[in-house]
Parts: sequence; structure tokens; C-alpha cells
Amino acid sequence: MWSLDGHFEFKDTQHASRDFGNHFRFPPHAILRPESVSDIVMTLKSVYEMGPSSNLTVAARGHGHSLQGQAQAPGGIVVEMESLRDYIDVSSGELWINVLHESLKHGLAPKSWTDYLYLTVGGTLSNAGVSGQTFRHGPQINNVRNLEIVTGRGEVFNCSSEENPDLFYGALGGLGQFGIITRARIDLEKAPKMVCKNSNPFKSES
Repeated sequence: MWSLDGHFEFKDTQHASRDFGNHFRFPPHAILRPESVSDIVMTLKSVYEMGPSSNLTVAARGHGHSLQGQAQAPGGIVVEMESLRDYIDVSSGELWINVLHESLKHGLAPKSWTDYLYLTVGGTLSNAGVSGQTFRHGPQINNVRNLEIVTGRGEVFNCSSEENPDLFYGALGGLGQFGIITRARIDLEKAPKMVCKNSNPFKSES
């Protein structure tokens, strides 16, 4: 068995045997919950290398909204694409409030954000992005996977902790001194369905 970032699920597969149309029910042999594109690449290559004699089928499943079993793989492998949705690619000029609204549509939210959400993504990433959530996930600059940056020479670079790392870490919290952030890939997490609000009413004795 090859090494995966994600994992295969062999027991809890019943939900992948049906879709929104609810006309067909074909349980798969396994569900792949990928955590990287390479997980999907390795799986498809391995199935392909089995040759035409293999009847193993593979189907990609998003939110299961197909009607005629298109996302089902009878006795095969269903790739749950929602497992990859733990980040968002966003323009640096987008407001955090809009990022939040869009990610909430998918049950997700940024891991860290500023307390005031009517600020741009590029602006807060250039200033660290410290908020009340910093104690849990770190500032916003700790939750960025990669950046697109235009340098003072007019050159465009993609950078991350592995690709052009000096520029990546220099631009995050760098106040624009290392280039202009034009796009960012932001980490997401599952949004809570409920929040707890505590209040302590008191009366003034004066």
C-alpha cells in the first residue's frame, strides 16, 4: 500500500452509496478521504496500472448533489472531494467579512481573523493579523499556505514555506516592504454550529 496524506475508509461507506436523486444505491468498496492532490494522483495511477482486466471503478463525490448515481462507484472507490476543502484562494483586496460569508456556505471558516472584519486580506497579512483568536491558532500570518507577490522589480512570484521561503516569510507581516501581496491561500477549519455567549449583568450602586 502506498503512503497517503489522507486515508481510506472501508467501514463507514453507506452515505456514499446514495445521492440527492436517491434513485440508485451502489455501495463502494472504499472511500478515499484525500488531504492532498497527490493522494488522488497515486490512487488513480494505481487503479490505471491494474489494466483493463480490472473492474475497479473510481468516482469523485462532492456534496452528493447528483441525481443519477454519477458520484457512485459500485464496488469501487469514491473520492470524497470535500476532504480537500480546508483552504480558500482569495484576492488580497477582498474583505475578510466576504471571505467568512463564502466559507460559511460550506460549513467552514478561517482559522484566525481580526476582530474587525471589514479589512482586506492583503492588508492584515501585511500587518500580522493579531486578534482574540491568536492564542489558539496564532495570528493570521501563521495560517497562510502560500502567496502571490509582485516585487518592487515588477516580478511575480508564488511563494510558500517551501517555494521562495525568504520572500514568503518576509512579506507576511512585512508592511509591504518586500512586495505587494496580490493573492493568498488561507487555511480553513470546520465552522462551529453554535457559539456560547456569557454575560454578567450588574447594577451600579451609585
